[in-house]
Amino acid sequence: MDGTAKQMLTEGNETRNLGLREYGLAVGADSRVPVALDGSALRSLDNLVRLAARVCGVPYAVVNVITADQQLQIAAFGLDAGVCARDDSMCARVFLRGEATIVADASVDPRFASSPFVIGELGNVRFYASVPLETSSGLVLGSLCVFSEKAEMPDEEQLSLLTFLGHQVVEILELQHRTLQLNDALDELERSNAMLAEFASRVSHDLRTPLTTILGYVEFAEDDPDSASDHPSAEYLRLIGRGGRRMLEVLDDVLDYARAGGTLKQQPVSLLAVTAEAAQDLGRDLGPVTGIFCEDAVFVADRGQVRTLLQNLLANSINYQSPWRPLHVEVTATAGPQGITLSVADNGKGIPAADREKALEPLGRLNQPGDGPGTGLGLATCSRIAQAHGGQLVISDTPGGGTTVSMTFPALDT
Repeated sequence: MDGTAKQMLTEGNETRNLGLREYGLAVGADSRVPVALDGSALRSLDNLVRLAARVCGVPYAVVNVITADQQLQIAAFGLDAGVCARDDSMCARVFLRGEATIVADASVDPRFASSPFVIGELGNVRFYASVPLETSSGLVLGSLCVFSEKAEMPDEEQLSLLTFLGHQVVEILELQHRTLQLNDALDELERSNAMLAEFASRVSHDLRTPLTTILGYVEFAEDDPDSASDHPSAEYLRLIGRGGRRMLEVLDDVLDYARAGGTLKQQPVSLLAVTAEAAQDLGRDLGPVTGIFCEDAVFVADRGQVRTLLQNLLANSINYQSPWRPLHVEVTATAGPQGITLSVADNGKGIPAADREKALEPLGRLNQPGDGPGTGLGLATCSRIAQAHGGQLVISDTPGGGTTVSMTFPALDT
């Protein structure tokens, strides 16, 4: 074999092994089983090879994965699953043909007559049938193989069912592939979220320090008795102070948004206690004086993130209060089959149905007349918190006018 042929063979083997690893079918240096195939998939494959043997009326059935240099049996019926060299494998000789291989007596078939599985070194196979396991991307993973030590030939219907079972094997392995891809995506999302939170925290700190210094000097200048209140510089200082404080608010909201949805610290949470804390963060108490009411319930969640969620929702209720009636906000919890549904219902201006999707987007402010200050990150942060807990933020109308925002948390096990 010349150098070019060897290089092509090496590249082909590397491509095959890479494809098998993506399906969780790679093996470690000292491993005889796939390193990423989960227990549920293995049990399903065991059931399929048992069925394949029974359907064809033979004592043995296996699912073979063909690597660059090995045949790996990941499921077997009638024998213990094992590993052999690819050169010794019967399936390796035909699995890339693109169709089923049916042989009544392998000892007289020139493709298999010298195989160690036929001549008694590794087995005494006579009847042999295999179906290639080709994925949707065209990668042939190996084969579903049934065999017997007697020369025989199953009928057409049995062989048709064998082909069908081969397709079912591929479906299981495709599902395993998608599961691995999803796990990789979730791992990458966690890393991305962690990096986002770290970056936002660092930027927030680096910007906050000089900004706080600027605001401090602005306050000194405003309090200077030698500064004339009617001088244009007084207005300039007022605008600088307002812009600086607005920037600090944006920094806090960006940091909250970056942290939301990160690693959860699940624990029992008292709705009444955490709502009271969130209201106090806004300079409010619970009760008829402020118009904020809450009933208690206990559910499992990340307490810090729930506090951030409630603080944002209460702030929205205050900022978007109706000019025609006193503020009234009810924080409630309802038990259901999926867990505890937390709702914050106000009697404010409401959010039109057509604008609710935009309201959940980062920086998606609606800018209605008379709206209070905000960055447009509050509801987006709440939505990320809901998703991190396995739920979804739902915006609806409050009966009588206003907005109700709801999400579901898992119930506390007792």
